[in-house]
Amino acid sequence: MAEHKPGNRQVAGKPKGKNKNKKKKGKTILMWFFITAAIAIFCALAGYLFIILSGEKIYKENIDKLTLSESSIIYDSSDKAVKKLVADQIDRELVSLNQIPEKLRYAFIATEDKRFEQHQGVDLWALGRAVVRDVISRSAKEGGSTITQQLAKNLFLNADKTYLRKATEVSIALALENNLTKDQILEKYLNRIYFGKSAYGVKAAAKRYFGKNLEDIEVAEMAILAAIPKAPSNYNPIDNPERSLERRKVVLQLMYEQGYITAAEKEEAFAYEYKPIPKQSGDVYTSYMDYVIKEAAQVTGLTEEEIYTKGLRIFTNLNTQAQKAAESAFSNDDLFPEDGKTAEGKPYQVQGGMTIVNNLNGGIVAMVGGRDVNAGDLNRATVKRQPGSSFKPVTVYGPALDSGDWTPYSSLNNQKQCFGDYCPRNLGGYSDSVPLIDAVEDSINIPAVWLLNEMGAKSGYNFAKKLGLPLADTDRNLSIALGGLTNGVSTLDMAQAYTAFANQGRLNKAHAIRSIKDSAGRDIYSMGKLEQKQVMSPQTAYTMTQLMENVVQNGSGKRAQMNRPVAGKTGTAGYKGTKGNQDIWFAGYTPEWTAAVYMGFDRTTKDNYLDVSSGATARMFSEVMEKALSGRPVKDFVRPEGVVDIAQPPSSVKDLAASYSPEENSVTLTWSPKEGEVAYQVYRKEANDAGFNLIQTVNDAGAVDVGITPGSNYQYYVIVSKQNGNLLSKQSNWVQVAVTGVVTPPEVVPTEPGDGNVIDPGEGPEIEIPDGDDGGENPEEPQNPDEGTVPDAGDGTGNPDNGTEPPGENPGDGQENPNPDGEDGEPVVPGNTDGNQEGDSEPTGDSGQQQLQNGNGLAADPSKDRGKGKDKDKDNN
Repeated sequence: MAEHKPGNRQVAGKPKGKNKNKKKKGKTILMWFFITAAIAIFCALAGYLFIILSGEKIYKENIDKLTLSESSIIYDSSDKAVKKLVADQIDRELVSLNQIPEKLRYAFIATEDKRFEQHQGVDLWALGRAVVRDVISRSAKEGGSTITQQLAKNLFLNADKTYLRKATEVSIALALENNLTKDQILEKYLNRIYFGKSAYGVKAAAKRYFGKNLEDIEVAEMAILAAIPKAPSNYNPIDNPERSLERRKVVLQLMYEQGYITAAEKEEAFAYEYKPIPKQSGDVYTSYMDYVIKEAAQVTGLTEEEIYTKGLRIFTNLNTQAQKAAESAFSNDDLFPEDGKTAEGKPYQVQGGMTIVNNLNGGIVAMVGGRDVNAGDLNRATVKRQPGSSFKPVTVYGPALDSGDWTPYSSLNNQKQCFGDYCPRNLGGYSDSVPLIDAVEDSINIPAVWLLNEMGAKSGYNFAKKLGLPLADTDRNLSIALGGLTNGVSTLDMAQAYTAFANQGRLNKAHAIRSIKDSAGRDIYSMGKLEQKQVMSPQTAYTMTQLMENVVQNGSGKRAQMNRPVAGKTGTAGYKGTKGNQDIWFAGYTPEWTAAVYMGFDRTTKDNYLDVSSGATARMFSEVMEKALSGRPVKDFVRPEGVVDIAQPPSSVKDLAASYSPEENSVTLTWSPKEGEVAYQVYRKEANDAGFNLIQTVNDAGAVDVGITPGSNYQYYVIVSKQNGNLLSKQSNWVQVAVTGVVTPPEVVPTEPGDGNVIDPGEGPEIEIPDGDDGGENPEEPQNPDEGTVPDAGDGTGNPDNGTEPPGENPGDGQENPNPDGEDGEPVVPGNTDGNQEGDSEPTGDSGQQQLQNGNGLAADPSKDRGKGKDKDKDNN
C-alpha cells in the first residue's frame, strides 16, 4: 500500500488558488473605482474652480461693460426734451430699479426665470432639462438660461449656441452673482435687453410701443413687453400683433400662476386691445442738432460717440417756434430763386443757410443748413461764403462812426475813381459827394471804398476782427469795404457780429449749448456767466441801427419789412464773366434777435448762377422772423442811456429859380431862406463839364454867377450846410439856364426836393441808384417816375468762387457787376488789368486761388447773361 505524503492529499470543493485570485481581483476593482471617483471628484472640483476663476477673470477684465450706454437727450430753451441721440440705432434710456413698476419686474421673472431669487446664477434643474432636450434633439437648441446668464451673454458674449459658449456663460453668471446683488442684476438686465425697433431697455420700449413713461403702463402692456425678448422680431406688437397677443397670454398666465396678479387682472389684460403709435421722426431740427453735437464735443472734450452714448442731458438755446418757422420757409420753393440744372439735365437746387441769434446773450435760437437736409448733411449755415455789401457796416461805416471823425451826414466822395490799381464802380452813376446816410441806404460802392481808404484798411480790418469775423491776413486791403474776402464768412459769423449793433455795442460769443449734465444729473459743462465785450460805443451801435433801419424802410432792404422794427443790410456777390451773382445775403435784426441768411448754388458755374439780387434773402428774413417772433410783444429799438440823437441836417431848398441877364451876362439864383445859422453851397455844370463844381458858398439866400460864357448852357443846384459844412442838406431842385433865357424842364428826378439827383440834358438822367436788393427792376427797363430813383445792382463782394462748396476757389476783391435787382455792383476777379470796363467780371484763370495784392483788380467785359436763377417773384418793386 502506498504511503501518502503530506501535501499530496486532495481536498474536496473549490481550488484554494482560485479563491485567492477572485479576492485579489475584487480589491483591484474597488481600488480603481475609488481612484476613478477621486479623479472624477478632483476633475469636477478643478473644473468648477476653473469655471469660477474663468468667470471672475472675464468679469474683471470686462467690468466696464457693466456700464451700459445710454442715449443722450437734447433739450430746448424751455428745458423740453426735443431730440434723443440714437447711436448705431441703439435707443436706450437707463432707469433705476425703484423706478420700474413691481409688476413689470415680476412679469419678467415669471416668464424668464421663476427661481431667480433662489439660485446662485445657474438654475441646475432648468439647465439639466435643457441638456436632456439638446441630447434628444442632437443640437444645442434649448436655452435654460437664467436672467443672470442672459445678462452675462448680452454683456460679455455673442449669441452662438455652443457648449463652450454655454460653459463660459455659466462661469460669468456665477461671477456676476458673486459680485452683484439680485437687485443690481435685475436692474441691469431690464436696462440691457433688446425689445426690437431699436429700443433697448424697458424705458425706451415703453415709449416706443405705448408712448408712455414706465409708471403709466398697464398690466397688459407689461405683459407685452415681457413677451418680446424671447424673439423681438416675432413677438413685438407692431410687426406681429397676433403672435404678440398669444405670447402675452402666456406671460399673463404665468404671472397669475405664480401669484403676481389676480384672476380679474389677468382677464382684463387678456381683453386689452393694442393700438400702435406712429414712430416719431428722429430727424427733427436736423441742422441745429448736428451743430449741438459738434459744439458739445468741443466744450467737453468727448468724442462724438461718447456724446451719443453717455446719457448726457444737453440744454440748448433752441427756440422751436423759430426753428420750425425757418425750416418751413426753407421748404417753400417759392421763396427761392429758380433752380439750375446739372450737366445731365437734372434739377440743381439753389441752396442757402440761416442762423438766428439772441441779441442779449448770444444764444443760437435757430439754424437751418439748407433745403431738404438730413442728419449729417452739409450745414450751410456754417459754410463760408462771400458777404458782399452786408460787410459794409462792419468794415466801413461802423468803424467810421466809432472813430468820432464821421457822422451820418458827413459828405463822402462819390466821384468815379481808382484807388491805386483797385477800381470799384457804381452801377447808378456818380456825383461829387453824397452824405454817409445816403451811401448806406442806397448801398453805393465808391463812397464806401473812399471812406475806408481815408481811415486806412487796417481800421476796418481790426473793427471786423473785434466782432469775431474770421478774416485772413490777406484781407488787409480796400476790397473788404465791399465784402471781398479771401475765405468768406458764414451766416453764423454774420449773425453774431450784427448782434453787437442791436446790443448797445456789446458782443457775446454765439453758442447753442447752455449746460450739459451727465446721466446722474451732475454738471459737466456750463456756459456760465456771459463774457460780453464792448466792441463799439453805444452811440455807434445806436446810430448804425438808425442807418440800417433806413435801409429797410427806404433802401435796398425794403422786402425785409415786417410787423415790427427791423434794421439790416443786403449783400450780393457777383459771379465772374456774367452779370449774375454767386451769393445773395441779408443780415438784419429786430430788438430781440439777429438773423443772417444767404442763398446760392453749392457750386456756381457759368450755367448755374443767380440772376436775382438780395431781395430774395430780405424776403426770406421777413418770412422767417415774423413767424418766429409771433406772439411776442412788439418792441422798439431802445436808445441807450446817455446817447444823444445825431444832429439833423438842414432841409433842402425846394424853390431854386434862375434868370439870365444878357446886359450883365450873369445868372441870378434865388430861393427861400432857411432858419438858423446856415450857409448855401452853389453848384454849377456847364454843358461840356464832366460834373458839377462848387462855385460859391454864400450866407444869404441868393447868388449871382458872373462867370458866364455866351452861347453856353448851365445847370445849377444848391445845398444847405451848417456846423461849418459838417451837416449838409440834400440837393435842391435843379434849374437849367441858356443864354437866351431860362429853361425849366420837367422834374423827372426827383419830385420831392432834396433827393440829391442830377440830370444832364445832354446825356440823359444821371441818377444815384439805391441798392436794389429789395427786388428793383432791370436797369434796361423803364422805371417808375414816382419813385424818383432806380434800384441798382450788386453790392461788392470778393471773388465769387471763394466760399462755394467745396472750398478752394478764388478770393474776392469786392468789385461788382450790374444786376437786375442789385445794389451797386458785383465782384470781379483781382489782377485783371487789361483796361476793360470796370465792374464786369472776367476770370483770370481756370483754377487755383488768386491772391489779393493790396486790393487790386480791374473790371472785364461781361459775357452774355445766361439767365440762370431768375427770381420767380415778379413783384420786384
